[in-house]
Amino acid sequence: MSEAPNASPALLDVRDVSKAFGAVEVLRSVSLQVKRGEVVTVIGPSGSGKTTLLRCVNFLESYDSGSIRIDGKEVGFREAGTRQRRSERDLAAMRAETGMVFQSFNLFPHLTAAGNIMLGLTKVRGKRDAEARSIAEHWLGRVGLGHKADSLPAELSGGQQQRVGIARAVAMEPKILLLDEITSALDPELVGEVLAVVRSLAEDGMTMLMVTHEMAFARDASSRIVFMADGGVSAVGPPKEILAAETSNERLRTFLARFRASHF
Repeated sequence: MSEAPNASPALLDVRDVSKAFGAVEVLRSVSLQVKRGEVVTVIGPSGSGKTTLLRCVNFLESYDSGSIRIDGKEVGFREAGTRQRRSERDLAAMRAETGMVFQSFNLFPHLTAAGNIMLGLTKVRGKRDAEARSIAEHWLGRVGLGHKADSLPAELSGGQQQRVGIARAVAMEPKILLLDEITSALDPELVGEVLAVVRSLAEDGMTMLMVTHEMAFARDASSRIVFMADGGVSAVGPPKEILAAETSNERLRTFLARFRASHF
């Protein structure tokens, strides 16, 4: 079940995507759309395929069937029907349009905060060092780390490292930002500072597809919430509708009850 809020073209259009690892079918004909400027949050139990979906959108994982289009362009393959894989150069260019922030911070330990952000700007976007440095300083300021530009990752807290990761992704000016459980590796007291950055980006109109277990944040920041279970999309709708305790979707109701029992 998936439905765009209206007939406007989707920036991200996922159609009947399936993915298996050996005999295990992780994604089963998943379809969803994200319009420009929307924040769509994916929730669901562990093993439901949420992270695999994000990795397929960024083509870090190849999908077995179906279609994923960003701004009308097929991801990973030249056309959905041919299954002819794009060149690595084409894939690198497409990934630059889909910024991804991971659970782990994935910063280069030998580069400063600014250096981590500058790397993609110089190597992929072809920016000169001075321009890349200026962009890096701008985004570090936006995430509250302007004073940490020359700090190495080892000199930053986990929350600060994750904010550098977000700055690195958005500095590339992606068409869509993919966020995969970006607070799961953080101590509870650091979660708020990272979510505040994401909320600020959402208010600025950044298009995002986000996987999270932070239900209160999902409720407040999302345009729509997608509930995945057993590799498929089980429900999609406005946050208040999806997170309602009296939802008629039994699988969703069971998930929410178990989630509340384990987190409160």
